[in-house]
Amino acid sequence: MQESDHQLIEQILAGRKDLFNSLVLKYQDYAFTIALRIVKHKEEAEEAAQDAFVKAFSALKYFNRQAKFSTWLFRIVFNTAISYQRKHKRRMEAIETDSYEIGQQANDPVETEDKKRFIQKAMAGLSPVDSTIITLYYFREHSLEEISDITGLKASAAKVRLFRARKKLAEQLKNILNAEALTL
Repeated sequence: MQESDHQLIEQILAGRKDLFNSLVLKYQDYAFTIALRIVKHKEEAEEAAQDAFVKAFSALKYFNRQAKFSTWLFRIVFNTAISYQRKHKRRMEAIETDSYEIGQQANDPVETEDKKRFIQKAMAGLSPVDSTIITLYYFREHSLEEISDITGLKASAAKVRLFRARKKLAEQLKNILNAEALTL
């Protein structure tokens, strides 16, 4: 049976620093996804996620053990990626890869790939925070309270931001699909 995050943290703080790697392996894909949504460049997202893990390791003794470790970690990833984005100011038009999967089951693999491509294109047109909020809520199924903890927004602001982001995403998809229809 796999040890819980809190048990691992206790052991790490007691001197078994090598066990932090277990937490890294467990959360690295998700941390990368959050960072990628913000910085929109694969290499920069990898660096930001890596920096966030270093910060989390350094601050582990301050972690409130009443809280959920993943939420605390993803808040660090979010803030690190935002800082990284501000420092580097590099923008890319498209996301090269995405680690989330769409839960839609389709019989036609081409149709599924088209849906993924359109959603990725639409998500790339959103602001980093909007894109992250949609990813956290729909693809990672976090509650508004967890999104609030991760992003630092109040729960009511996160709810409003999600509502507006959903509208922007729908508008982006509509524009993409209209443009696609014109090329047929």
